[in-house]
Amino acid sequence: MSNTLDIKIQGREFRVACAPEEKEALLATVAFLDAKMAEISQQTRSTGERLAVMTALNIAHELLSIKNPSSSFDTPEWKRRIQSIEARVDKAIAEQQQDGLF
Repeated sequence: MSNTLDIKIQGREFRVACAPEEKEALLATVAFLDAKMAEISQQTRSTGERLAVMTALNIAHELLSIKNPSSSFDTPEWKRRIQSIEARVDKAIAEQQQDGLF
């Protein structure tokens, strides 16, 4: 049986589906995500959608590094890719703000 759980990330409340036996794991995940977003927010001065994207990229990179440690991650190449994605996110947000959508 699935229940709902109210969580808070970066001061915003969300209601998510959560099986009772998954509650503790979900709360630990929420705490990890909130801390990671706070860390990246301080480093990049990002907020909102951009912060969420940057956090997702960082967590995905960490996960891939753990899952496949023998693969050769070219750090400068990843940094270049992240900067490129960051620039596209900034551009999309700026366009939405000009159109009054954000």
